[in-house]
Amino acid sequence: MSNSLFGALFDRGAADTSNEAWLQAMLDTESALARAAERAGLAPPGSGAAVTAVARVDFLVNENLSAAAASTGNPVPALVKTLTGLLPADSTAHAADAIHLGATSQDIIDTAAMLIARQSIEAILTDLSTAAASCATLTRTHADTVMAGRTLLQQAVPITFGLVTAGWLTALDEARRRLHEVRATRLAIQYGGAAGTLAPLGDKGPQVADLLADELDLLAPTLPWHTNRLRVIDLAAALTSACAAVGKPARDITLLAQTEVAEVHESSPGGSSTMPHKQNPVAAIVILGHTKRAPHLLATLAAAAEQEHQRAAGAWHAEWEPLSDLLRLTSSAASWTADLLSGLKVDAARMRANLDATHGLLMAEHVTALLAPAMGRLEAHQLVARATVRATAEDISLADALFADEQTAAKLADSKISQLQLQTTLAPTTYLGATQQFIARALSAHEEVEADLAPKRPT
Repeated sequence: MSNSLFGALFDRGAADTSNEAWLQAMLDTESALARAAERAGLAPPGSGAAVTAVARVDFLVNENLSAAAASTGNPVPALVKTLTGLLPADSTAHAADAIHLGATSQDIIDTAAMLIARQSIEAILTDLSTAAASCATLTRTHADTVMAGRTLLQQAVPITFGLVTAGWLTALDEARRRLHEVRATRLAIQYGGAAGTLAPLGDKGPQVADLLADELDLLAPTLPWHTNRLRVIDLAAALTSACAAVGKPARDITLLAQTEVAEVHESSPGGSSTMPHKQNPVAAIVILGHTKRAPHLLATLAAAAEQEHQRAAGAWHAEWEPLSDLLRLTSSAASWTADLLSGLKVDAARMRANLDATHGLLMAEHVTALLAPAMGRLEAHQLVARATVRATAEDISLADALFADEQTAAKLADSKISQLQLQTTLAPTTYLGATQQFIARALSAHEEVEADLAPKRPT
């Protein structure tokens, strides 16, 4: 975790995008390239091991690579010089030939970005898996917990809290699938040299590229992707989707935890600097503080993807910090979400009280459907709408308002609907539609995701 002032809030995840992580990823790329060159017969025996032995970030503790980067536009030239200087004197002559062989700075930074992304995705998937498991538990537990469904921030029709959490679960699982797909199919090495030809290696360029991919356990792309940035966009889009998936429960919880609603509560709400009574949904609020930034980072990366000729002038540089920030923030948001959902407290009694507060108005659509066969949908809609106005004005139930109107009472009598029957019909549990089917489908889909994403045992 960062020791910055806001680190406990925004660096909470297990993804490591620190300066040290980036440097080590670049060193890992250089050492893997040295081993690949040796395997291809382009570097003396033992040179790969010699480079690997010194390619450690703790050996660079006193190096100011950032300052050196200002003169070259990126830190790789200074890193290569430092790495070469770390080789023992008796091995420098032959091992130095394996360092940075055929590569350009972008090869090292792009490949390092893929290594950082892989580690970050693993961390994000772990926390999203925990969040999804908690969400599945909430869905099973509250499949029958009736509450008010809300549209445009107003009560609409009855639903169950299990349906709400099933929606959260489905989004989390979709985000997990996409991140898993990106990890499996889009993280590739970058190795093309100055202009994507690997000319210094002659006809052995593709062989060394394949060996580099093997050393790092990344994909070997069809050809270098110096100015084809679709891999970066795919990665950023998957991360932004994950942020959207965790942002949804966070937003819902901030609304459901309002004092006037009070249907859910965080396990450890936060206080206020001035108001002792406050019980703020801190986790949900902080998650939204992460996710609100993701679309802008994605937009920057998408804008940077249009790059000129064989190497970009500035657009590639514009990617480094936004991508690093997006990986860090997504991981942190996923970590917060795992904790938030695992400890969420649900007040079923309050949900029912809020549902009953309008004395049956949420069933107006249902009453309209009951009356439509006898008088037509439009007339039924107008009749029920008039009754809802009266129910609100006189603070009576919808059933009482319907029978208080002579015209409406007559229509109900014609439809052979008694006041007692209407009261029974207006029970919220009679108008949940396909709620249980949708919940079952969400849970079934979740089990499929769990099976598909589970680590495969070697055969």
